[in-house]
Amino acid sequence: MRTARLPSLDLIRGFEAAARQMSFTRAAAELHVTQSAVSRQIKTLEDHLGVKLFTRLNRALRLTPEGETLYVTAQSVMRQIEETARQLSTRGDDRLLTVTTTISFAALWLVPRLAHFRKTGRDTDVRLAATNDTTNLERDRIDVAIRFMEPNAAPKGAIALTGEEVFPVCSPALLIDRPLKKPADLARHVMLHYDDPAGQWPWLSWTQWLDAFNLRDLKPAGIARYSHYDQLIHAAIEGEGVALGRTPLIKRLLKSGALVAPFQNRISATREYFIIVAPHAAARPQVQRFVKWLQQEVRREP
Repeated sequence: MRTARLPSLDLIRGFEAAARQMSFTRAAAELHVTQSAVSRQIKTLEDHLGVKLFTRLNRALRLTPEGETLYVTAQSVMRQIEETARQLSTRGDDRLLTVTTTISFAALWLVPRLAHFRKTGRDTDVRLAATNDTTNLERDRIDVAIRFMEPNAAPKGAIALTGEEVFPVCSPALLIDRPLKKPADLARHVMLHYDDPAGQWPWLSWTQWLDAFNLRDLKPAGIARYSHYDQLIHAAIEGEGVALGRTPLIKRLLKSGALVAPFQNRISATREYFIIVAPHAAARPQVQRFVKWLQQEVRREP
């Protein structure tokens, strides 16, 4: 028998949005409620659990260790609920195209461009299943995957989409008082780090970038760490510090001026993005059109 009093799904949903966006304001816009409503939801959830979930900084939020733990579970639960609801509501719908990719690629590259695809593919409804786990396309009925991998690991038939370069980026407002004219000037700024305790993403490490340009002894003004890459980029946009940007994920933000790249110095990742089409979906016109659109979107970028 269950005796624990569980928090309501609305509270979990509000927390998950706030943790993913690292902003009560953006979470409120996503959920179509007021910022104060999200703030009250978080306070109610914290009171219910008896722990603090966020550390409120001057211009930003940061998850506490308890918040990080809850976020992992909440994200998984919300994704499963959304996935089940979509499956139940779209069974037998031939218009549906199911796409999976990493969370960062989905948030920073694919989602901002999907509206353009919908204008060209009016007979197609896209279902996006963003996850950093490698899914079985046949078992999970995924039509298209966009995966970031070593070229020699790409399966037969995979279509190379684009490579990746890494270089410092920041908000233009950050450079007004402390310009970055040379890499050594980074010592006057906070460095935003992507947490990678297992060392799976060495090219996203400031240590590697600084080593490449003979600055291994540089000491920044401060360090902030983020467990999700899209949160790190949102922090950079808000002027919290300097991040290592990844093309193609931030090209749109560079073009809009939300971020700037003060240096030409770049390093290239050995991995590339590949399009993988599931065998059961290869003949579908919607899939072929989507793959062609992905390739065109990459070619359109400067």
